[in-house]
Amino acid sequence: MNTVGGMGKRILTLATGAVLGALFFPALLRLGFLWGLFPNRDLNQASSYLREVMQLVNQNYVNPKAVSYNALAKSAIHGMVDSLDPHSEFLDSKDNQALEEDLSGEFGGIGVQVDLYHGKIVVISPMAGGPGERAGIRSGDQITAIDGRPVGAAPDIDDVVDRLRGKPHTRVSLGIYRPSTRSRFEVPITREVIKEDSVAGVRVLDGDVGYIQVTDFSDQTGTQFVDALNRLLQQGIDSLVIDLRNNPGGLLDAAVEVAEPFFKKGDIVVYTRGRSPADRENYRAESDDQPLDLPVAVLINAETASAAEIVTGALKDTGRAVVVGERSFGKGSVQDIFKLKNGEALRLTTAHYFTPSGVLINGKGIVPQVKVVLTADEDFKLYQQLSRPDLRDPKAYAARFGTAPIPDRQLKAALDVLRGVDLLDDQAASAKKKVN
Repeated sequence: MNTVGGMGKRILTLATGAVLGALFFPALLRLGFLWGLFPNRDLNQASSYLREVMQLVNQNYVNPKAVSYNALAKSAIHGMVDSLDPHSEFLDSKDNQALEEDLSGEFGGIGVQVDLYHGKIVVISPMAGGPGERAGIRSGDQITAIDGRPVGAAPDIDDVVDRLRGKPHTRVSLGIYRPSTRSRFEVPITREVIKEDSVAGVRVLDGDVGYIQVTDFSDQTGTQFVDALNRLLQQGIDSLVIDLRNNPGGLLDAAVEVAEPFFKKGDIVVYTRGRSPADRENYRAESDDQPLDLPVAVLINAETASAAEIVTGALKDTGRAVVVGERSFGKGSVQDIFKLKNGEALRLTTAHYFTPSGVLINGKGIVPQVKVVLTADEDFKLYQQLSRPDLRDPKAYAARFGTAPIPDRQLKAALDVLRGVDLLDDQAASAKKKVN
């Protein structure tokens, strides 16, 4: 789930002049429509039509309990907003709360990553030390039921995640099928507050290459990334890999903060453009520090989206990084959150974003300079490996998951690129000395 953009609110105030008087207002309203004085004539006509349909449904549908005006209104809003594009939606209070939790990086749950794989809800990886892992959940386990209710033959991943989450200290019982032993059993788990770090796997690879994995873009991502980068610089790295594979995006401001160390103050990192050319907003680097001058490779795949594409596009577009992997998802639109009553909200697409040179990302994605396409099986296994950066030792990994880690061909290609850059720099420096 990926939302970029700020929190928006629109307030409509209505001032009624006492001069009109209650008796004269209906007549004036009719004249207004006739004379075309009111700019919302189309809105009023459409609202009247919708009201007529809702009345017909409410009064004639066979099951009166299913067609209260409140239920019909919400269904109409869902249909209206959901039909605009894949990223605009009406959020009821529960969904809106879940979105806010995602963006804060903190929520109540059991600490497992799940995905829909071959029609099954499969545990990708339990969080290290989380309630799911402590209860015995393993990677590869299939969740067949939640609190006695089957997930179904065609499960909805969003519905499953929603049912797994809940208030801390509440219990949930999972029906598990473990393919490795062909066993079925129940696992009771007590939910806890889950705090997800957006930045993981920070380490120095062979050849003084720094590595940082960014899993999403939430409130704390920018701070976590800069802290990780400073730690690596103190360890003497001379190049860097930023891993944005499987990163669904998140907050636009967090993306700018991650890209900022590589830009000088005032440089455009990304800009957005709304429904008119005048609706352009530039997002610039604000740090007073000198931009980092070291070779950078960015890893992406087909699940790299939204804010992750902002970072990738900015670094590629300005020649500050080489992009390795597969074409990214192509989710280059901005969603603003408009608060409604009762804790509900609209997430509405209000703009598209562009790389510094004006390249539109939406629907196109970022094309890597070094293309390395993985098989579906490799994708799944690497997703699992990347989810557990605490198990980098092959023996420890095999003991935990029952299978050896696979080679990361995309990371290898990125390291080859960085070594090539270093070699060229060394040759250029050597040639300059000879000339002098």
